[in-house]
Amino acid sequence: MAETTSRNARKVRTGVVVSISGDKSITVKIDYRKHHPKYGKMMTISKKLHCHDEKNECGLGDTVTVMETRPLSKTKRWRVVEIVERAK
Repeated sequence: MAETTSRNARKVRTGVVVSISGDKSITVKIDYRKHHPKYGKMMTISKKLHCHDEKNECGLGDTVTVMETRPLSKTKRWRVVEIVERAK
């Protein structure tokens, strides 16, 4: 009986490209909503992830899916899996 989720499953996130920092490097902004611990109001939290774009095919404003990977540089720990939607 094979399980689909292993103990060390890699994280997958979807976000928007906000910067093309250099050769094969992009910055992706991830937004998610959570409750404030004390007041209960919904907050929008943003994180920026430095990602590896092997083929240099991402553009500014593209929606991409990224996956956690081994350290590729000082800050890059994610890589682009697919481009979900191109910027208009």
